[in-house]
Amino acid sequence: MKTYNFPIISTDRFLLRQFIESDLENVFKGLSHPDIIKYYGVNYKTIDETKQQLKFFEDLEKEKTGIWWAICSLDNSIFYGAGGLNDLKKEHKKAEIGFWLLTEFWGQGIMKEVMPVICNYGFNNLNLHRIEGLVESDNLNCKNAMQKLNFNYEGTMKDCEIKNGKFISLDIYAMLRNEL
Repeated sequence: MKTYNFPIISTDRFLLRQFIESDLENVFKGLSHPDIIKYYGVNYKTIDETKQQLKFFEDLEKEKTGIWWAICSLDNSIFYGAGGLNDLKKEHKKAEIGFWLLTEFWGQGIMKEVMPVICNYGFNNLNLHRIEGLVESDNLNCKNAMQKLNFNYEGTMKDCEIKNGKFISLDIYAMLRNEL
């Protein structure tokens, strides 16, 4: 799974690094938790199924369609969650941002510290002009987080996707390079 030259980023409190096999249990813990997957695009019922998510992270990098980091403590002893960029469209200089945290770390300012660093990486290293966030309209916590991160609300795509047999609406948030 490891590739070389993966960008490792540090903030004052966190280490953003490539996913490794030993992250599998934590990724499963997050992406099988009802409060996390309620608004997240994927979920897993078994550890074996969760291997698909680690492969997704690896494939993003290989195919140059995005990059996701494991968010950990500076000493790499605590796994908090994940964040990154996917659906990278080089011709349009844009990507979609995404993130999730294990529930015991909610409300601790982690995303406020980590997401600007990920945006900076997208703008400065991937030459993006625009970073988008598509948020389920009912996901008030994420919508509040996007606003705190200075993403601009651009509108709602009503009943644009089906999830669990029901139509959902997505709110569009975006940040342009010159707005960071």
